[in-house]
Amino acid sequence: MRVAGGTLAVPELLPVTCIFTLPPTGRGEGKGCRGLFLSPRAALSPTLPVAQPVSFLPENSRPLVCQSLPTGFAGELSCKADPAPATEEPAAPEHPLEQPPAPTDESAPVPTEAGAEVTPVPAEGSPAEPPAPAPEPKPEKPKEEPPSCPLSLAVEEVSENSFTLTWKAPEQTGRAGLDGYVVEICKDGSSDWKAVNQEPFLSTRCTIPDLTSGDKVHVRVVAVSAGGASVPATLEQPVLIREILQLPKIRMPRHLRETYIRRVGDAVNIMIPFQGKPQPEVSWTKGGQPLDTSRINIRTTARDTIFYIRQAQRSDSGKYELTVHINGAEDRATLDIQVVEPPGPPQNLKLVDVWGFNVALEWSPPVDNGNSEIKGYRVQKSDKKSGKWFTVLERCTRTSCTISDLIIGNTYSFRVFSENCCGLSDSAALASAAASIEKTKTTYQPEKVPQRDMMEPPKFTQPLTDRTTTRGYSTHLFCSVRGFPQPKIIWLKNQMEIREDPKYIALIDQGVCSLEIRKPGPFDGGVYTCKAVNPLGEASVDCRLDVKVPK
Repeated sequence: MRVAGGTLAVPELLPVTCIFTLPPTGRGEGKGCRGLFLSPRAALSPTLPVAQPVSFLPENSRPLVCQSLPTGFAGELSCKADPAPATEEPAAPEHPLEQPPAPTDESAPVPTEAGAEVTPVPAEGSPAEPPAPAPEPKPEKPKEEPPSCPLSLAVEEVSENSFTLTWKAPEQTGRAGLDGYVVEICKDGSSDWKAVNQEPFLSTRCTIPDLTSGDKVHVRVVAVSAGGASVPATLEQPVLIREILQLPKIRMPRHLRETYIRRVGDAVNIMIPFQGKPQPEVSWTKGGQPLDTSRINIRTTARDTIFYIRQAQRSDSGKYELTVHINGAEDRATLDIQVVEPPGPPQNLKLVDVWGFNVALEWSPPVDNGNSEIKGYRVQKSDKKSGKWFTVLERCTRTSCTISDLIIGNTYSFRVFSENCCGLSDSAALASAAASIEKTKTTYQPEKVPQRDMMEPPKFTQPLTDRTTTRGYSTHLFCSVRGFPQPKIIWLKNQMEIREDPKYIALIDQGVCSLEIRKPGPFDGGVYTCKAVNPLGEASVDCRLDVKVPK
């Protein structure tokens, strides 16, 4: 390799080319140096730091020291290689490296910092540096499309110096989304459109102020995004700036059309909306007199009026008149407020009568009904033994009642509560006298029943039936008999009375007679007779029993 100041000999390894670019010297184009590297694994930076010694030691190579130039250096670059130490020659590799292609005389121009092209000199025994591939062109980004036109543009309200517009968002807003809307106006007969807002906004409602009454104004709305502005949405007719007169009207809520009931101490907070243009005047009165502002607060806005009482008292009950009027036209509404509380106890509770298991009570209505109708009375009783109160009647609408099913021997006390829409009275009326249910003396007189002659001789209602049994298997004989007095039952076998024989068990229950023959044998067969005897006569039935012997 040739460099300024001499020739540098290096081992024959793979050639790698690097260009050192000197900083500008002010005396023409930049200087360059072309050299060989000892290994493809090492790479040198094309531009070396100024006044910094850089040492590269590629693998399988001798050190190559390049001295960078100091600031302001105007000479030529010199590179030298350290002398190689004496080492044994390495063994030849099994597969020798392929020889690089023959160098060519052509070389690619090297741009310098001054913009001039310098043709580098190829190193001896090194191939020409291939030209750098041209950068691929970047694909163009798709162009953003503008949004579509805003929808449903309409006038919401018009006053004497302004009007309000509303609209809906466009169907297509683009990938980047909307930046906002721009509202423009133009007076009728002119083509000079002026923007109402300098910066786009995202609201779909806009009020345009500071207009002159009587003017006709055209208006349009444009949607703006990164792709540009949309087709404007316009009104078919210009907007006439004038006050639209509207008769006053009170929109009384449904629940306030009836009596509004609150308890004593509760807050009363009522909002009543109204309408009318221009701004109507609102006034409240009670019985034709102005309200007491120390207890009642009234707050009125452009669209409603609020009636507020912090803690209601019974004196606040009554009918309040609301009046809304505009230039001689008016509308009236009445608000009926009733402030209630629990009633007082009933009066003059007394015990009217006590008979058998019953007590009659009577009382008078309470003096104070709590500013509400009495819905009924609750009657309770308490016996002297337990002392506990039990409800006997609820919502009794009369001022008297009868209490029944009392227990004999107990003494009872009674009390009565009054009840209205707020609930029961705080206290009850207590009967001054107690009711004692006394035991009544009664004498039992049995009913005289005529005597009936029940005497009857014995009579069999179910006779005996013939039976056949097997030897060794117990069997039963049944029949039924009636008679009064109860007849005596006698069992006979072949006209011989059966006495206390453990082989036979005779029973009678409710007129049903039975005879059990236990494990009969061939000699137990024959004619069995049941005889019934009482003082009025006798009766008998018989049957035949056959005992078979299995073969």
